[in-house]
Amino acid sequence: MTQRGRRRQRRRGSVGTKVAIVAGVVLVVIVIAVIGVTSWVLNVAADAPSLASCKTAERHGNSVIYAADGERLGAIVSPEASAPVRRARMPRKLELATVAIEDQRFFQHGGLDTLGILRAAVTDLEAGEAVEGGSTITQQLVRNLCIAHPQKTLERKIEEAKLALEYSEHHSKGQILAQYLNTATYGTVEGSTAVGVGAAAQIYFSRPVWKLDVAQMALLAGLPQAPSQYNPLLYPKAAKARRNEVLQRMAKLGYLAPQRARALERRGLGLRPSHDYFAHREPYFFDYVEHLLIARYGADQVRRGGLQVHTTLNPELQRVGRAAIAEALYEPTDPASAFVSIDPRNGDIRAMVNSTSYAEDQFNLAAQGHRQPGSTFKAFVLTTAIKQGIDPYSTYYESKPLDLNLPQWGHWEVHTADEGYQGTINLKQATVTSDNTVFAQLDLDVGPENVAATAKSMGITTHLQGLPAEGIGGLKYGVSPLELADAYATLASGGIRHRPVAIAKVVLPGGKVDHPQGPQPKRVLSPAVAWQVTRLLRDNITEGTGTAAYTGCVGQAGKTGTTDNETDAWFSGYQPNLATAVWVGYPESNAISMTSVHGITVFGGTFPAEIWHSLYANAGVRCDEFHEPEEEVEWSPGYGRFTAAAPGTEGAKLKKGHTGETGTGSEGELPGQSAVDGYDPNAYAPGVGQEPAPLPPPLPPEYGGPEPSVGGSKEAGQ
Repeated sequence: MTQRGRRRQRRRGSVGTKVAIVAGVVLVVIVIAVIGVTSWVLNVAADAPSLASCKTAERHGNSVIYAADGERLGAIVSPEASAPVRRARMPRKLELATVAIEDQRFFQHGGLDTLGILRAAVTDLEAGEAVEGGSTITQQLVRNLCIAHPQKTLERKIEEAKLALEYSEHHSKGQILAQYLNTATYGTVEGSTAVGVGAAAQIYFSRPVWKLDVAQMALLAGLPQAPSQYNPLLYPKAAKARRNEVLQRMAKLGYLAPQRARALERRGLGLRPSHDYFAHREPYFFDYVEHLLIARYGADQVRRGGLQVHTTLNPELQRVGRAAIAEALYEPTDPASAFVSIDPRNGDIRAMVNSTSYAEDQFNLAAQGHRQPGSTFKAFVLTTAIKQGIDPYSTYYESKPLDLNLPQWGHWEVHTADEGYQGTINLKQATVTSDNTVFAQLDLDVGPENVAATAKSMGITTHLQGLPAEGIGGLKYGVSPLELADAYATLASGGIRHRPVAIAKVVLPGGKVDHPQGPQPKRVLSPAVAWQVTRLLRDNITEGTGTAAYTGCVGQAGKTGTTDNETDAWFSGYQPNLATAVWVGYPESNAISMTSVHGITVFGGTFPAEIWHSLYANAGVRCDEFHEPEEEVEWSPGYGRFTAAAPGTEGAKLKKGHTGETGTGSEGELPGQSAVDGYDPNAYAPGVGQEPAPLPPPLPPEYGGPEPSVGGSKEAGQ
């Protein structure tokens, strides 16, 4: 070989060596890159959340409230509408439609579709943008269950892939599909997002998912990838095109006959939207229960869902009660009415009815409305007297206009509603005729502070001041039908007070049963005292002011109540198995008199008693009787500051304690003595047919009043 040839060969070898070196370097770089990428991928996968930390697919849906008979009252409003469907009820065609449009190789891969990822990558490269996702149904499911605040990053995709593979190892294809269909989102309607096909079927078609036809199922299957874009209520054309795409995919995969698919494509969407998914039956009671739930479990848990709330409400009583009110007060200008019925045996609220429109006013008159109770409060004066051993049949007072100067409370005038006075009568007669003047004197004799304590122990939760006017219905704040019904239920139960119960039980998401308002019985009256009060109130309903309420059941008792100027009228009555307080008045003001409603003046013995009668007569309330207890009350004629001698006996009134027109029968300071200069007289309604109690003048120094140099008004108010 010539020297030139050798040089040429050396040059060729040098080039080949260089190429080999470069190729080797490139290969090493590629290997290093692959190792680096692999290492990075493995590190990301290692840092992914563990499958054990994933939350379980929600199976409970929105918190739902039920009546006592199982009737659904409604779901608690939440940002999400959810109604999970059991796997056995999930339609097979809906599963296949979802697979066809979202993950065609779902039944072949193990949670990660490599071919699908490559196909999506090619499609995205050709389009120059991300137009097709490569996520499988399993990846989407674990994204919802395992990854908090998912973002569109490569790291998230790696985490999804790792979790999807693990998830597929522990769950069957059927389980994965059912969980996905219960957790995917299907669009937002009226502020609530439909989560799961159960809620979506109700919202878009007003029917359970298992009753949808194939075209409707195809519509739902096409929504999760872009629920806003394909929302059929907002964009029906786009929704129809998407539905038809699902039908075509189903036909292509053999899930649907091509001819059948083409026929379904020509159909409309078949929408029948439910605009009242969160509508509530008995909305006033519903709100009352929801507030109790929030107080017990917190707003987050209640609105997040999962509570199955079983209440004490009787829908039939509700229906009959509304009808009773509508029958009595049917004119647009008529006053409103509200009532509450309670089972005295356990405190269960069986009815809570308002005649007002919930759409116009959400204020619950039955539970929140505080109005003057009128003469219904005389039951607490009577109960206090019998507790003190005062015999109502042999204790007499003089029915007469009262013009009293009371050191503890100042000047007080009391009259009867019709200015009619009966002379000397006993407490039984005074109860039947609801005589204000007799009960005012009795209240002073037994002690206004004792009357307030009795009322509170029986169920009155409104703050009472222990003032004389309260005994005949003059309260500063008024009472609600709920608390008055509860207090009268204490008499019906034989003296056992039960707090009102609206929630019978709550089934929590895990299946545990809670009783947040379990019975809390407390004896506050002896059976004998409750029995004797009931006997007297029975006389009132059979021969007194409450006869319009009487249905003929021998186990009924009750009391009427009417406030000054006929602004509020009540009837509160009971049987052993049901106590009900009915109120009638104008809710917008406590200054509107009911002097001409259907041509009559409204008293407790008119519309309130008639409504009570209709409720008990038409709702199938069983007639139960009271049974006299073996225990007897040890009583004797009362001898108080204001008692009178029995007719036909020596005329002088027997007294005990202090005498004189300004006496009160008590040596010590009574509740309210230091506050008489601090209340608004216009806030009081001392009884039927009376003007509000006037503001008393400051007490003279000899009765504990301020010295001339002391500012008594401000100090007394404190």
